[in-house]
Amino acid sequence: MKILVCITHVPDTTSKIQFTADNTKFDTTGVQFIIGPYDDYALARAVELRDQTGGKLTVLNVGEAETEPTLRKALAIGADEAIRVNTPPKDSFYVAKQIAHYAAEGNYDLILMGRESIDFNGGMVHGMVGELLGMPSFSPVMKLDLDGNSVTMAREIEGGKETLEASLPLIAGCQEPIAEWKIPNMRGIMSARTKPLNVVDAVEVATQAEASTYELPPAKGAVKLIDKDNVGELVKLLKNEAKVL
Repeated sequence: MKILVCITHVPDTTSKIQFTADNTKFDTTGVQFIIGPYDDYALARAVELRDQTGGKLTVLNVGEAETEPTLRKALAIGADEAIRVNTPPKDSFYVAKQIAHYAAEGNYDLILMGRESIDFNGGMVHGMVGELLGMPSFSPVMKLDLDGNSVTMAREIEGGKETLEASLPLIAGCQEPIAEWKIPNMRGIMSARTKPLNVVDAVEVATQAEASTYELPPAKGAVKLIDKDNVGELVKLLKNEAKVL
């Protein structure tokens, strides 16, 4: 079995976010980058499935040279090889086209990725890749089991969960609790240094969207303390200021 896991290179959730150039560019100064948390779940499940089937696991990232430490971490977690498509991830469609172009040549049985990245939270790439490759795509997948060529999945829907059955090949956008995150051990870290990390050229694709400006969310206001017996004042504030009633 050939498994492809697509990972994102995103700021750690604890990083302080700032913008430069009149709020048109993200300031990476001092920012720690990580594998996208949802991608981490996809990678963890892919490692389990690779070990179960005796197949090959490839990780792919669309990004420039600064993303290679993130790919090396994925290799340390358990991937067999890494691919970096040498181009910045300009928009969801652009990224999907790069993934689809590479995946079409690789003839993969299973393509996993996170349900969404945590920088732009678009949640569109898996569906676009599925359309481009003519493969079924499912998201958000919370459970994924293989039995030969048959796949059983549990998917979160509004008000509950849905159990689905499908056949390989397919694409899944993953989230917890599909697997537990895996922390690289020393053996994995050492072996990652010698595992192949190949850089491939991007295909020409017109970008469909571009961010013009960024802005931080408004700062949190001061906390107002209301006496527990003053229910009327609490209701008034929730209705007129918080506007949640």
